[in-house]
Amino acid sequence: MKYPVPFVVKTSSNWTNHAKPFNLRLVYQPAVITIPETPEQVSSSVICAAAASLKVQAKGGGHSYASHSSGGQDGSLIVDIEKFAAVKVNQTTFVAKIGAGQRLSNFATKIYEQGKRRLPHRMCSRVSIVSHALHGRYGHASRKWGITIDTIVGLDVILANGTQVHTTAESYPDLFYAMKGAGESYGIVIYFYLQTQLAPSSVLFSAGLAASLKNLDAVTSGFEKLQNLSLTSTLITPNIAFGMYTDSGGIFSLSGWCLDCDAVVFSKTVLPAMLAGFPGSIPTVRTQGWIEALANLAAPHTMEQPLGHEYAIHDTFYAKSLVSKNAHPLSTASIRAFWSYIIANQGKGPFYGIIDLYGGPGSVINSLASESSA
Repeated sequence: MKYPVPFVVKTSSNWTNHAKPFNLRLVYQPAVITIPETPEQVSSSVICAAAASLKVQAKGGGHSYASHSSGGQDGSLIVDIEKFAAVKVNQTTFVAKIGAGQRLSNFATKIYEQGKRRLPHRMCSRVSIVSHALHGRYGHASRKWGITIDTIVGLDVILANGTQVHTTAESYPDLFYAMKGAGESYGIVIYFYLQTQLAPSSVLFSAGLAASLKNLDAVTSGFEKLQNLSLTSTLITPNIAFGMYTDSGGIFSLSGWCLDCDAVVFSKTVLPAMLAGFPGSIPTVRTQGWIEALANLAAPHTMEQPLGHEYAIHDTFYAKSLVSKNAHPLSTASIRAFWSYIIANQGKGPFYGIIDLYGGPGSVINSLASESSA
C-alpha cells in the first residue's frame, strides 16, 4: 500500500535540517520523517508506521531537551507537524485555534493582533506550543492566570488507528482528560483550541544583585528572606511574577512583572521589600505594553521565529529541574549549598541557573483540582 505523504529520508538533501535535534548531546537517527500538510496525511503517517512496526513520534518545534521529538531512540517514524501553523481567534468566543507547528512568540503576536488577546505561557520564544501546552509548563504570569494547559477547551487529534477526532470536555471526555498532561501517549494534536483573555498592561522590574555573589552569607540570607516574603507577605500578590538568573560569568539578577500595577506604588513599597536582603542591588522599574513585555523576556531572540526545519539554533547541554512545595520550602542549608557551588565555580562554566516563583499565597496554579488534567 502507498501512502501519499511528503517525507524525507537519510539520503534526502534536506535530511540534516529536518533530523538535527536541538540538544546535540542526544542525537537519534529516525528511519523516516514525514511532513504532512493535511490531517489525512497525518493519519496516513500513523497507519504507515503501524504497518511497518515503527514507533511514531510527533514533532512540533523540535526543542526537546532530551530529543524526544527525534523519537528518543533510533529508527522512529517522525511526524513533523510544522505545516500546521495557522492562528485564528474567534471574535465571538475569543477561542484561538492554533496549529501545533507554531512557536510561543509567533502565536503570542498573532493573537494580540486579533483583538489584543493573551495566553499564559513561558517566553522562551523558540519553544513549541505542543510541548508547552500538553505538558503543563509554567509561564511568567502563571501565578495570576494558571498554565497553558488550563486554557485548552478543545483539541483536534489523530489517534493511533489514524482516526481524526475533535475532543472537548463534552466530546470524548476521557481522551480530553488524557491529552491534557499525557498527550503524547494517546494521539497527535494538530490544532489547539485555547481560551484567550484580554491582554493587560505590564510593569516590568529588574535588579542587579551581583554584589551579593561576593559574600556567601549575604546571598544565602537574602535569598531566604525573599523566599519567606513570597510565602508569607500580602505584598506578593498573584499579579507579581519574578525569577532569578545566575551564571558562571558573575551575573546575578532578579526580574519580573507586576501586571496592571501602579509603577510608583510598586517601586516605593513592594520592590524595596523584595530587595531588602540584597545590599547593593540596582533596581529598575518601567512600564511596557504586552508585546513589549514579551519581547523583553524573549531577548536576545526575536519574537518572530522560524518553524520546523528552518529553525537553526542548536546547543550541547545537560539540564535539570527541581520544584519545592509551599509546605516544604528550601532550607537554609540547601540554599547555602546551592550558592556555595555557584560562587565556588565562577569562571568554570559555562553554566546558568534560573529560579522562578510559581506558587505562594493566591497562586492560581494551586487553586485547580488535581483531577483537572492527567
